[in-house]
Amino acid sequence: MMDWQAYEAPLRVGIFASVFLILAMLEFFIPRKRRVKPRLTRWVSNFGMLLIANLVMRLVIPLLAVGVALEMQTRGIGLFNWLDWPIWLEVTVAVIALDFAIWAQHLVMHHVPALWALHKVHHADEDLDASSGIRFHPIEQFLSLGFKMLVIAALGASPLAVFLFEVILNACAMFNHASIRLPLGADRVLRKWLVTPDMHRVHHSIYQRETNSNYGFCLSVWDRLFHTYTDQPLDGHEAMKLGLDKKPGGNTAGLVWGLWLPFRRNPSGD
Repeated sequence: MMDWQAYEAPLRVGIFASVFLILAMLEFFIPRKRRVKPRLTRWVSNFGMLLIANLVMRLVIPLLAVGVALEMQTRGIGLFNWLDWPIWLEVTVAVIALDFAIWAQHLVMHHVPALWALHKVHHADEDLDASSGIRFHPIEQFLSLGFKMLVIAALGASPLAVFLFEVILNACAMFNHASIRLPLGADRVLRKWLVTPDMHRVHHSIYQRETNSNYGFCLSVWDRLFHTYTDQPLDGHEAMKLGLDKKPGGNTAGLVWGLWLPFRRNPSGD
């Protein structure tokens, strides 16, 4: 086993924490929008969902993403385990393919009612910041991991490719949810390749037409290619409202409220 695999967990946690702290500081100094809900309440709720999901997955699933990649490599299963490509090319193609898979999964979450019931927990947030990038219902996180593992197995993606993708995905999800004000010129250049905070904020609009666009987390090319790209919000970034088109009752920033939302008998925002 390579050395990085022995330290995979602390490496991922260390990178995650570093990216989050940097973005949280930038949100303090160059915020994009005025907050609606208290920061601490939202952080407790969003990190709580992540913690619950990780505890359940660690207990239920013996192998996570990198572990599946290692198992497929050992057994010689999957596309890249049948090809003799240079490692740099294999890693690059695998990361791009996984990014497309996550884009496609995200689109499906919006258009299948049972999946939207789970995913709208993410969209019910009336604020956006770096912590919104981890605000997903534990059941959605569980299903997403299962889908990602199937894609990894089919690709035969190397453990290194999966590790890099996981790090990139987490970092990009926090970055494009962050409430930071980038110079307009920098945003225009970056979004030609990457999903920027201004680009993804449109996706959290209360208007359904805007919500059903800009599905990307890392590469912006998929939304342009499949005509799901919206350049700017109708109301402008400062004035636009975030959340569901029909505001549900209760504390949308609360942990218990978020965990229970998919199971409400007549929840608003469907």
